[in-house]
Amino acid sequence: MESKKRFGLPTAVAMIVGICVGSGIFFKSDNILTATGGSVPLGVLVFLLAAAAIVFGGLAMGELAARTERPGGVFTYFEVFAGLRPACAFGWFQILIYYPTITVVVSYVVGVYTCILFGWPASLPLQVAIGMAFCALCFLYNVLWTRLGGAVQNLSTVVKLIPLALLGVGGLLFGDPLEGLRQVSLQDLANTGWLAAVGPIAYSYDGWVVSTSIAHEVSDARRNLPRALVAGPLVILTIYLLYFVGISCYVGPQQVMALGDAHVSLAAASLFGEGFAKAITLFVIFSVMGTVNGLVMGYIRMPYSMALRPGMVPGSPLLRRLHPRLGVPVYSSLVCFALCLFWMAVHYVTTRYGLLPNSDVSEIAIAVSYLFYVRLYWQIYRMHRKGQIPGRWKGVWVPLLATCGAAIILSGGLQNRLFFLYAALCLAVVLAALAYHRAKER
Repeated sequence: MESKKRFGLPTAVAMIVGICVGSGIFFKSDNILTATGGSVPLGVLVFLLAAAAIVFGGLAMGELAARTERPGGVFTYFEVFAGLRPACAFGWFQILIYYPTITVVVSYVVGVYTCILFGWPASLPLQVAIGMAFCALCFLYNVLWTRLGGAVQNLSTVVKLIPLALLGVGGLLFGDPLEGLRQVSLQDLANTGWLAAVGPIAYSYDGWVVSTSIAHEVSDARRNLPRALVAGPLVILTIYLLYFVGISCYVGPQQVMALGDAHVSLAAASLFGEGFAKAITLFVIFSVMGTVNGLVMGYIRMPYSMALRPGMVPGSPLLRRLHPRLGVPVYSSLVCFALCLFWMAVHYVTTRYGLLPNSDVSEIAIAVSYLFYVRLYWQIYRMHRKGQIPGRWKGVWVPLLATCGAAIILSGGLQNRLFFLYAALCLAVVLAALAYHRAKER
């Protein structure tokens, strides 16, 4: 049955902006400045490089989205254009590593800003406990009351833009742009340590591919989805640069690095007073909660979606079972929550013992995900060679530039000292998925 075309170009752009703009920019600004040695211009440069990577990646994904009416987003693109085995490997990576690591890190940030709001001591166990409690609550109401999850997502999309706009504009108006935007020397550029800023920036942009899940419902998808996947990241880039430059120029790069996540409330208190600072912090918390909610909404359906395909995951009869009254895959949700518990424990250990300085367990997963996207970019080139995608721009230059963008994102992950250990874990998951699928084919 043909999908109903219910979304136009503005809705598709709004969805991309709503998914991407969230917690990352608030608690990653200090990480970006630390990686660039306090240089705001270098931070701006990395923002631009990451945006270019996503724009060309969006154009590439748009070509695939326009050529299938099947729902499922990137997972479906692997299944349709690359084959069942690559789709199985990508699905296992998303279920076991990608989704849970991002979900627990953003949940942890809920704990961080809750402690800031109430003036509680910045204790890692307390922050983790608050984050895990909210994560559990989010899973619970998305299973028992799905409409609440949708309402939270819609409201948080509007709320999250308020502190970004106020602090960004206020910082530029009342800050010192000349001091913040100091000149970058050739020596600064030659020292490639600033590439480590790609990791936290990629985290801030992450989520843009989720919008492909509505591709089959976008009117005139062949034209509108590629446009949305270009316009969306450019809007996000504008919002992020406004906030990053504004907050850095007002508070000062050194102060942002010293304060860490607390720089948000300090800037709000200085610009608008203590009372309004509490409101801004509350807006930030709700924004982060909305990000967790969106991740959980997508995550709990991932094992279910894979279980509907034969030979993809073990325990398929249970995972593809919908609750007769709730209409939600309960067993799929339980598996996802158990994985979040595991990764929250890993996040606690890595943070407690400083195993990932200026980083966290999610950033490498995001970098590795671009290796999977390269497989799809290559498929576009192959389709061009077969005459299925006309024109050298769409068939050659777009996938080539998207691959270069993916290499930029990956270069940021390589700055992490545990990258190869983490990548080995991802490889183990991929090999296990391929072995399982091969065994089921026999």
